[in-house]
Order: sequence, then C-alpha cells, then structure tokens
Amino acid sequence: MLYLHDVWVNWFEGEENGYNVCHFHEWRKDDGVELLDQVPLIKIEPVLFNYIENDLSELPEQLLADIYQKAYLRKNHERVQLDYCFVVTDGIGILAIDTIGYTIPIRKSRLIPRQEQLVYEMISQHDAKQYLYYDQPKMKNFHILSPEPELMRGLTRKERQLKQLLFMALDQLLSSNNQAEVRYWYTEWCPEQYSTIQEMDFEDAREQLFEEIKYGWSNRHESFCENLIKGQPFFEKLWEMEHGPKVN
Repeated sequence: MLYLHDVWVNWFEGEENGYNVCHFHEWRKDDGVELLDQVPLIKIEPVLFNYIENDLSELPEQLLADIYQKAYLRKNHERVQLDYCFVVTDGIGILAIDTIGYTIPIRKSRLIPRQEQLVYEMISQHDAKQYLYYDQPKMKNFHILSPEPELMRGLTRKERQLKQLLFMALDQLLSSNNQAEVRYWYTEWCPEQYSTIQEMDFEDAREQLFEEIKYGWSNRHESFCENLIKGQPFFEKLWEMEHGPKVN
C-alpha cells in the first residue's frame, strides 16, 4: 500500500457536494488545518471517486478494511491513530477522507499543491483498484438546498457561501405559500416587471423568481440576499460569518 506523510488537511464536514470542499487557494487563516503524520493513498475508478466526492453514502466495505487504522494524526507531538482515514484519487481529482469512525465520508479535504503533485507521481504507474459497493451510483437529485454544480461554477468561496444562504432564505420564502410575499420579493428583484408580477399566481411567481435568481452571482444578488434575511437572526449570523458587518 502507498502512504503519504506530513499531509496538511483542512476538513470540510458533512459536505455532500465537492464544490464546497475548498481547494488550497481558498483556505482561510481561521480554518482548522490539521497535520496527518501518515495516511494511506489509494487509486480508484472515476465513478467511485465521483461518488465519494459528491455524496455522503456508504463506502465500500473492502476499501474500509484496506485502510483500517493505517492513518495517524499528529497532535501535540503525539501520533493519534485514526480508524478510517485515507487519500483517494482517480488520477485527476484528489481527496483526503476521514469518516470519524463511521462508514461514510463525513470529513473531506483537498491537499496542498506540493502534495497533490506527489500523489500524481506516486500513482502514475499504478492501476485503479476495483471495489464493489452496494450503494451503486445513481442520478443525484439536486434541489434548492443542494444546488447543482453548474450554479456554483466560477464562484469564490465567499460567493458560494452567500449564494447558498440566499437559496436557504429563498427556500423558506417559497415554501411559505404566501402569494403576496412572493410577489413582493419578486418585484424587489425585478421592479420593472411590477405589473406583470401582480397578475401572476403563486406557482408562476415562485418558479420564475427562482429561475431568474439561480444563475451567477452579482452585487444585485448580494443586495437582494441582505434585504431578504433582515430580521432573521440565524440567517444574519451566517451572513456575518462571510461578510463581516452586521445587517442593518
């Protein structure tokens, strides 16, 4: 088995979509970066890699058995053994995984560029290992709280976080069944369409508002998000975490 040593990881916990597992250039000073003293490295098929990167489903039993207790975390000059921690690659993408004792990929991290290059060199002459798993890959159902990757492509970490906050607030609004409120916010987004919006029924207004807002990210999106979450402490706290100043 191949092993990496002295691997810096920045765990993103409970992320089912790979676009939320930030690459090194988006790591922040206040992220909880850890050092793995030793971690097994496995090359797998692209289908399985995508399954691990973009889902939170059961890992193959044989994969878990292969890497069981072979990774160590360096903490306060001590080596702490980890049950199911490993680095996996399909030859293109690379991920560190820690199940924190479970059988699903709870924590995911990218690697720093120097170690990514080392991974490519180490696996260049190795074939992908075949694993059987019960939870066969299926077409993933994306929705407003788990947006499709296309809607996040090209955005920075801050923009992705704010866009997901906007979608959370929108989901709450669109689930309210309050026609007047949805019309109001649709008019806020698109004031020049005021007359048309006032003639819309709830379903049309809800659908078209989301369709118009879901693409891209701009100052207009940011301003709309800030206004939409005012007076909602939980959403305001999430805003502060990304934006700093408190919503007025």
